[in-house]
Amino acid sequence: MAAHKIPSLTLGPVLYLWPTETWRDFYLRIADEAPVDVVVLGETICSKRLHFMEPVIAAVVDRLESAGKEVRFSTLALVTLDREAEYQRSLARGSSRTIEANDLSALHALKGKAHAIGPFVNVYNAATAKMLARNGATKICLPPELPSSSIRQITSASPEVDYEFFAFGRLPLAISARCAHARSKGRTKDNCQFVCKEDPDGLPVKTLSGQPFLALNGVQTVSHSCQAILQDAAETSVLGITSLRLSPQTCDMVAVARLFAELVAGRIDPEEASSRLARLYPGVPLSNGFHHGRAGAEWVSRLRNNEGVA
Repeated sequence: MAAHKIPSLTLGPVLYLWPTETWRDFYLRIADEAPVDVVVLGETICSKRLHFMEPVIAAVVDRLESAGKEVRFSTLALVTLDREAEYQRSLARGSSRTIEANDLSALHALKGKAHAIGPFVNVYNAATAKMLARNGATKICLPPELPSSSIRQITSASPEVDYEFFAFGRLPLAISARCAHARSKGRTKDNCQFVCKEDPDGLPVKTLSGQPFLALNGVQTVSHSCQAILQDAAETSVLGITSLRLSPQTCDMVAVARLFAELVAGRIDPEEASSRLARLYPGVPLSNGFHHGRAGAEWVSRLRNNEGVA
């Protein structure tokens, strides 16, 4: 039997607003202890948060690269202001590191320059992947709502880029020009006073019957459940995936990264991985429904079917 290449691990950007020191210390520990190959930095959700990381980002980049990690910079996922558009252009022009585009507005500035595509760009078919590759994309993190059948179709029909999928984290569901997080606390977007910092893992939203449903993260809406796609190297290879993305939450992300490293290396099986992951991130249900073409919040056990396994 042919050996399957072990997929690499990518740590996505922190999507929440964490205090500067917390954000810095998180990445310093990632540099020293986490078995991830790529770390994506930068503000993705709200440009007003940029100044929280600016004083320490140079030190964080230096520490990560000294530890042998590849550093990429993320663009904003939504551009609504001229200053945000200029920020996107300056990031694309001025960085010697790979830029991850999370909004189509960045593609013109990145044209002809090797770059990555983040999960906020809707890559739903092979034609889109081919177009992005012609523009200079060398890696695409596919949207987390894609079922495994669609992933396989895209990767097999457009193999000219490397593909990544969203293997761990609350699912990014929507982003808006308005800030529901600020509104929920009686403030406006322009005078938000950074209320999102009060909820470092998102503000829970419940249904009228009191059931946990979603979470607010500034202008972003994320899932209540945490996606966990737990596959071994052989299963990942069948899908044409070369790397797994871990999205930072307030749990122990070094332990999460180690768990995924053990999983893809074959040192633990998916059942053990799901049990350990549930203990690492207690109080937040695991989900993988989208991967099986079902409701995203569902958890589908490892029943083999024509689409693979969870």
